[in-house]
Amino acid sequence: MKLRVVELLIITTLPAMVLAEKGLPSFSLVAATLMGGTLAAGASNAFNMVIESESDKLMARTSKRPLVTGVISKTQATVFAWLITILSLVIFLLFTTVLATLLTALAIFYYVVIYTIILKPNTAQNIVWGGAAGCMPVLIGWAAVTGSLTWVPVAFFMVVFFWTPPHFWALAIKYKDDYSAAGIPMLPSVASQSIVISQMWFHTIAMVVSSTAMIQLAKLPVWVLCATVLLGAVFTFQLFKLKENSDNYNKVAAGIFHWSITYLSLLSVLLVVAQLLSA
Repeated sequence: MKLRVVELLIITTLPAMVLAEKGLPSFSLVAATLMGGTLAAGASNAFNMVIESESDKLMARTSKRPLVTGVISKTQATVFAWLITILSLVIFLLFTTVLATLLTALAIFYYVVIYTIILKPNTAQNIVWGGAAGCMPVLIGWAAVTGSLTWVPVAFFMVVFFWTPPHFWALAIKYKDDYSAAGIPMLPSVASQSIVISQMWFHTIAMVVSSTAMIQLAKLPVWVLCATVLLGAVFTFQLFKLKENSDNYNKVAAGIFHWSITYLSLLSVLLVVAQLLSA
């Protein structure tokens, strides 16, 4: 289920729910949404491992996965993925809203079919468009509370959408040889360092702009906007240190990857605190 990856999805679900409620939603609703979301993301990751079990054998980073080592068979993994998919959708349907359930089903389909099967092996922009699946928890969390969507969750969606490429490419820089060995055209393995850096800059700037738009649409206090801009400034500062052909290129990229997780976590905490203080 790649639960360490799922943590990042949960991080954005809760603040979306708090913004939608303009306060704390009921404990039962939060628990059901987070449980359903965890199962949905875990199911997507399980399907991903089944589909990529052969290419995972070619990458050092993924060579210890259970389907590669034979600890779990493809049939067992597929049955498990379908079971938790169904359980996830049942939880959403019974305890949240129809829209949240439909968005969850769409997120699973998008990640498994659009990203894993179609985009990932065929385009260097795979994580850009495929990353939309990882943005869905924002919409799902909002819909679980209200049963509808507004421009606020759409703006939040765009924040995560633009955050995903620099976050993932920073990691892919370290493992670009793995991706080359598996024949997966991840941008750092098929493009020059200058192109990778420029693409990371573009998405980071767009992320900061989207963040400020989200704060304004949510009508949060000015201090929240200032704090958000400060977080974005720290993110961009990390990128200034990423220079072509430098001896510490990989080390700086690793730092950007870890900071990107901190950025999203701090932004999520900031949104929750700001909304609760404004309620």
